[in-house]
Amino acid sequence: MNLDSDSRIVMTLDAGGTNFRFSAMCGSKPVTETVSLPSNGNDLPQCLANLIEGFTRVKALCPDAPSAISFAFPGPADYTRGIIGDLGNLTGFRGGVALGPMLEEEFGIPVFINNDGDLFVYGEAIGGFLPHVNRLLEEAGSPKRYHNLLGVTMGTGFGGGIVRNGQLFSGDNSMAGEVWLLRNKLDPATNAEEGCCIRAVRRIYAQEARVPIADVPEPKDLFEIANGSQPGNQAAAVEGFRRLGEVAGDAMGNALTLIDGLAVIGGGVSGAWPLFLPSLVGELNGIYTGPDGNTCRRLASAAFNLEDPAQLEVFLKGQTRTIQVPGSSRTLEYDPLQRLGVGMSRLGTSEAVALGAYAFALGKLG
Repeated sequence: MNLDSDSRIVMTLDAGGTNFRFSAMCGSKPVTETVSLPSNGNDLPQCLANLIEGFTRVKALCPDAPSAISFAFPGPADYTRGIIGDLGNLTGFRGGVALGPMLEEEFGIPVFINNDGDLFVYGEAIGGFLPHVNRLLEEAGSPKRYHNLLGVTMGTGFGGGIVRNGQLFSGDNSMAGEVWLLRNKLDPATNAEEGCCIRAVRRIYAQEARVPIADVPEPKDLFEIANGSQPGNQAAAVEGFRRLGEVAGDAMGNALTLIDGLAVIGGGVSGAWPLFLPSLVGELNGIYTGPDGNTCRRLASAAFNLEDPAQLEVFLKGQTRTIQVPGSSRTLEYDPLQRLGVGMSRLGTSEAVALGAYAFALGKLG
């Protein structure tokens, strides 16, 4: 799809637990101002009324009639049919709410709803991290190209999504890429989310600094404490982010073993990547030790931190050499270095979700 030249307009929504932010896109860019309304998530009739009002206001701002509505909404849900299940942060949704069909009847256009982790990775696959890495490989003269992408977001939770050969992989129950339910390496009785989110960093800081959790600063302050630019227990802050990287690396390693592609990270904690990305990639490059003492790599391929210039240089260069076809004068370029790369969002999390929602709708419209 050539999104930049597509003239169709898609209305979209950034659905938070507190506020709904409505806008519209055309040619991969916003074409209206943002309309913000409270979510009223514990009052279903008011919540639905706000959704209709928000899209009505945005429609009035569109230069032409919109072709679709597409947005991310919390799960569990039957996203294919537009039915929202029992939500944790929007407690008014109980027993199944046919949100997509309601909006289709109201506005007379197709409505597409997805998980935010899915749309994040889809946006990064179309216009962010994936084409960025492939462009760098092309400029470096490498024959290597990537087609598969794992995306994770770390903030109040730990979300994920998968794109395979340009297609969003949703699964049979709209539940593919649910990385938050992988096991927590450092606390196997809990899920990975408990080690890969804002509260995990705050909890480790409280333990290491021996202070009540209520007295722990917010993650932005913890990042500055870890960097030494704000007073506090620097060692405790550094350890909080290091452990987050270790748990996230273990979870992503399990996923990348099956996906065999690049990985991109976004979310509210992503700005602290200098503190957690080294331990995350170090976990991906870990080893298993068998009963006989023999070892093997955690991943079949070497993992590279693509935010590290030295590692990026090795990743781009590879080990390309020219080989000859036996019994022929024909030669081929061959790069035997099996490698994966991990890096940060190139669009920004909200922007990637919006682009993913826009592209998903156009892809469905044909």
